[in-house]
Amino acid sequence: MSETRRVVAVQLRVERGEVARNLRHIEDIVGQAVREHDPDMLFLPESANAPNIAHPVMRDVTEPLVGPTLATYRRLAREHGCTIGGGYLAVRGAHARGTYAVCEPDGSVHFHDKDQPSMWENAYYSAGTDPGIVDTALGPVGVANGFEWLRSRTAARLRGRVRIVAGGMCFPSFPSWKATRPWFWNREHATMVELARETPGRMARVVGVPCVMPSHVGDITMKTPFASWIDWPTITLGETQICDAQGTSLGSLSYADGEGYVCADLDWSGAAEPMNPVPPRFWMPVLPWTVHAVWYATNAQGRCSYALRHRRGEHWWQQPGAHDGSDLPDHVPAGMLPDPAGAPAAADDPSLSAA
Repeated sequence: MSETRRVVAVQLRVERGEVARNLRHIEDIVGQAVREHDPDMLFLPESANAPNIAHPVMRDVTEPLVGPTLATYRRLAREHGCTIGGGYLAVRGAHARGTYAVCEPDGSVHFHDKDQPSMWENAYYSAGTDPGIVDTALGPVGVANGFEWLRSRTAARLRGRVRIVAGGMCFPSFPSWKATRPWFWNREHATMVELARETPGRMARVVGVPCVMPSHVGDITMKTPFASWIDWPTITLGETQICDAQGTSLGSLSYADGEGYVCADLDWSGAAEPMNPVPPRFWMPVLPWTVHAVWYATNAQGRCSYALRHRRGEHWWQQPGAHDGSDLPDHVPAGMLPDPAGAPAAADDPSLSAA
């Protein structure tokens, strides 16, 4: 018998480093989406509480795993009676991770840590090791976080094991500097938009299940890797999309659409039918050489920066009394955590301050 689940993907515009303000905004837009569509599941972008960009403020938005962001997601799931997924940078044991939490109405939580930070992200957190499969009450969900959406190994570990792939994206583009506009903006930027637009459909055809990819959107200014005194004015692309198992778009939002959400009823039969094989290479698509260049250079710089700061104990969460080094399993059953209550943490919380 045919079975469906109603799913919402939120395209989010939030401010750099303003975690408390952004959490209040997330509460508002999730409430609007739930009132309009009454979904079974709703997904927010990766690092939904603060865009995942190259900027020193990213060192300050990392928070305890059980902190204000997780409390917000859990409270929204309970209050609205639907499963809520959203990302944030979280301290897990001795390291920070790019974590995505899937929170169910009964209080249970599932975590996935991005398997490899991308580019400048390496300066702010380290790699996770879990397979990205969360067993919810509605069925198994594959989680892809950021550039995991583009990697063949993501498809390989999810294929045949999940009913949908969901998660989130934060996809900044090239700088819009006047001097480089003819190459970076007029040519390479268009390639990035096309890449983002094709990503969920490509994953759907390889894994054989519907895909839900919510993204950040809006104008933003980063710092230039290797030259942090130079601003990097750009945009986060948007290109939020829900597609079926054949990769057909059921709803999408572009940069021009701005913030918003899309909804679709997805087949939940559980019968995955991949149309394409897993590509025999690291990246599923063919990326331009400029992305490869930024990838290798900023990966190396970021890893060295994170490792050096970690060895010196310079991350805020390594300071005495700041964090007790605790962690949770990737699946937290209902009743293990206390009920979330109250509003997002105040802006003067030192772990949430903007630089």
